[in-house]
Amino acid sequence: MEKATAVRLPVTDQDGYYEIRLESIGGLGANLCGSMLGELGSSELGLNSTSFSSYGSEKTGTPVKAYIRYCEKEKEIRVHSPVTHPHILGIFHEALLSDPAVFEGCMPDTDIIINTEHSPQEIVALTQVSGRVYGVPAQKIAMETHSRINVVMFGAIAKIMGFVPLEAVKRICEHALGRKYPHALPANMEGLTRGYREVWTEAVCLEKTTVQTVKRDLPDWGYATAPDGGINPQYGNSICSDVSPSRQGFAPVFLPERCIHCGLCDSTCPDMVFQFAPGEYRGKQMMINRGLDYYHCKGCLRCVEICPVHALIAEKEADHPDKQWFLPNQDLLRTPSYYRESGPDGYITSESYLTEKRMERGEV
Repeated sequence: MEKATAVRLPVTDQDGYYEIRLESIGGLGANLCGSMLGELGSSELGLNSTSFSSYGSEKTGTPVKAYIRYCEKEKEIRVHSPVTHPHILGIFHEALLSDPAVFEGCMPDTDIIINTEHSPQEIVALTQVSGRVYGVPAQKIAMETHSRINVVMFGAIAKIMGFVPLEAVKRICEHALGRKYPHALPANMEGLTRGYREVWTEAVCLEKTTVQTVKRDLPDWGYATAPDGGINPQYGNSICSDVSPSRQGFAPVFLPERCIHCGLCDSTCPDMVFQFAPGEYRGKQMMINRGLDYYHCKGCLRCVEICPVHALIAEKEADHPDKQWFLPNQDLLRTPSYYRESGPDGYITSESYLTEKRMERGEV
């Protein structure tokens, strides 16, 4: 394979940079994808490039951002701050669409690439921003090829950039993964190629709002917003976090008519999801299971395993968008007006062979 010749960037910002931002969560490989995109620019496209990532604790499920900059070879990259106005925005998990801050700084001509199996019409309904939106079923492809979501997204992003040949992308993937994971290289190459070829070739243009105005609201309580003379006893606590994006695939479904209110689900749940209240069961006064707080359920399914009467079953969450048994935690002293988004915890990943072993339910 011949090495790709130097390219001319089709568009740059006022400083002469072509910028990419990846929005993801720990466990989906956005950090490596950003590194491969950076290496792609310098090694294969004849450009100057830089890439780095931003994340909190090194733990699956925490928010991850990756930033990549390109510029022409004769120019130096002297900006090393996060990318605020990307030309390409890659969103690695569909649940992140519920967080408006993911789109902060996008421009009307930003190309937004989303890991999704939704149709273009459904994405229009889900996405409240302007820009050119593309979709690729990255998780589906990764499951089918036994590859990873990051290589599928790498191929899709390279395709939408419009000036990157597939052979150049393959060489970067082979260099990054071939020596360390030689046994997985064929599967990753297949996933990368399918991502390159199966991403939507036509964008869905959205013109609902101006993305530059999208910003995350300040929490009601915080170091700068706490009442004068008071303290915030829950600062940094997950009590204000919405961990629903942690679930991928299966979620516990509650069948109240089967429940005997034994409380085993509550005792095994690590996140105090189940909401019990005084009531009557079979003529006796006792604590009755009223429902689940899905804000704090991360989909571990321990409750499904322990329930003796199968009042909790594992179902595909996509089949239950409206959960009649969803009951926010009734014991909170204060219900947050805005739940901070946290991402998938990697419990189910695109490594389908591991998923099958962990879940014993096949592919999800």
